[in-house]
Parts: sequence; C-alpha cells; structure tokens
Amino acid sequence: MLAIVDAAYGDDASAAACVMAANWESADALGEYTHRDGPAADYQPGEFYRRELPFLISVLGMLPRRPDIIVIDGYVWLGVEERKGLGAHLFEAIGGTSAVIGVAKTKFHGASYWAADVRRGTSESPLYVTATGMPLEEAAAAVKRMHGAHRIPTLVGRVDQLARKTL
Repeated sequence: MLAIVDAAYGDDASAAACVMAANWESADALGEYTHRDGPAADYQPGEFYRRELPFLISVLGMLPRRPDIIVIDGYVWLGVEERKGLGAHLFEAIGGTSAVIGVAKTKFHGASYWAADVRRGTSESPLYVTATGMPLEEAAAAVKRMHGAHRIPTLVGRVDQLARKTL
C-alpha cells in the first residue's frame, strides 16, 4: 500500500493531503485524507523540512494503517554526503517503518550524482527520484511505471490538487 503526500501553504493556513493507492500502477485512490491548520513555520534556509514535516506527520496519522511506502513531493537526500532532505527526516520521524520515496520536479544542485532521473510520457524534463528504505533503482523504476501518460503521475497530481484545495 502506498501513501502519496503533499502540503500547501498560505498566509493564514497550511494544509497537507494524502492519497492512498493499492500499488504503483493504481489510477484511482483507495482513500483521500486532508489536514488543515494554521500558518506554517517561517522558512529557515537549509531546514525546509521543519516547515512541512509536522503537516505530513498529521495527515499520515489519520490513515487506518501504516503504508508500506510513502511518496513525497521533494527530496529524501540533498547531496552526496547524505545531507537529509524532507524524506529522510520523515523516515526518521516514523521510525523507518515505511520506505520513503522522493519525487521532485525541479533539480537540486548536484542532483545528478545522487538522484535518479526518471522521464515519463513524452516529456523531456525528468523527475528526480531519491529514496530511503528501498534501493534507488527500484524506486526509480516504480515511479516510472506509476499510472498516467504525462510527466507527473496521476496520483501525484491528485494529491497536489487536494492539498491546494484544502488550503
């Protein structure tokens, strides 16, 4: 079972959303969960995770059971020296009970050394995949086969819309 999560921020509120899927190829959600709260913490350079992590933990806490894999919009690792990104902090916060796969739309400096470029559909722009709790090659292959004919997998797009709508 997969949980795909994302967060959205506004001046007055923040929101997180989670879409559950039976497997990587699922086109439809098994369930959708949202959490809305006050404004996010101020952005701290190099500590983006502090802003989003509490919301993701809250929405994951609503699930009927712990997913096998959690997919985030962002990076698990931020460099070759294994500097922790949002995904690594999430993995640590949940005690390593679920693999965490990061799917980022924009390239972080140096990402070609530690992230897998995944091209989907006819897009020439890759997604940048990072992982913990699962081999990177396996995570990249799984993201490539996710449902949808376009660069952004169907349920990754759905959770983004759901988080923004909840905001």
